[in-house]
Amino acid sequence: MGVRRFGRVNWLGTGTLAKREVMRFMNVWSQTVMAPLINAALFLLIFTIAIGPTRGDVMGVPFTTFIAPGILAMTVIQNAFANTSSSMASAKVQGNIVDTLMPPLSAAELMAGYIIGGVARGLLVALVIALGEAIFLGILPHNILWVVLFTTLGGAFMSGLGLIAGIYAQKFDQLAAISNFLVTPLSFLSGTFYSIEALPGVLQTLSHYNPLFYMIDGIRLGMIGVSDSSPWLGLVVLLIATTIVLTLDWYWLRKGYRLKA
Repeated sequence: MGVRRFGRVNWLGTGTLAKREVMRFMNVWSQTVMAPLINAALFLLIFTIAIGPTRGDVMGVPFTTFIAPGILAMTVIQNAFANTSSSMASAKVQGNIVDTLMPPLSAAELMAGYIIGGVARGLLVALVIALGEAIFLGILPHNILWVVLFTTLGGAFMSGLGLIAGIYAQKFDQLAAISNFLVTPLSFLSGTFYSIEALPGVLQTLSHYNPLFYMIDGIRLGMIGVSDSSPWLGLVVLLIATTIVLTLDWYWLRKGYRLKA
């Protein structure tokens, strides 16, 4: 084996990969940043028309105010997952994955580059939507620390999950199936538009095993000061889930699973 000349961590290579992932979505900012903002605005507009701005209070706040953090979290979930999954799947399908695997980057460094890109996209989208909600709904963060913490950790979890999906999928149809049948149901059925207290006993219990529920609940606590569970429990669950997902990412990248012929 060759001698590693970059020290214990190849900061230059990892930073370059992360920059590539950020530039990848910034080059199409109208699709990756503005489109989620428009989708979030449409969700809020439809629910405001259907429910009414002052009717249907949930946990002591107007329904529109209640769902605003959920829509923000759902958008972060979708974008963080899409960034890593589409990047990896595209490289495999187009046959240029070798350009990522050949540089002197360890499995952990490869993983870090991809995850940073996914988290950056999630945070940027969250910032844009939070500004929109502040301007048009007057929703200012109740505790900015909780918002940043749960958005970053949730973004890392979904970026890791997206990397797993991108490595596993051999074609875009498989990636779309994972997104449609796993990510979308998990995000919609985790308290995005409702309090889980309204669910029947069994579904309510199952919701507590969904890491995305804790991400959405934590962001809601940070945004409007109400939540269904303890934020400390949410942090523990998200940390465990993220650790498991990133460990699998590292293992598959180290082994070259579905990446090397």
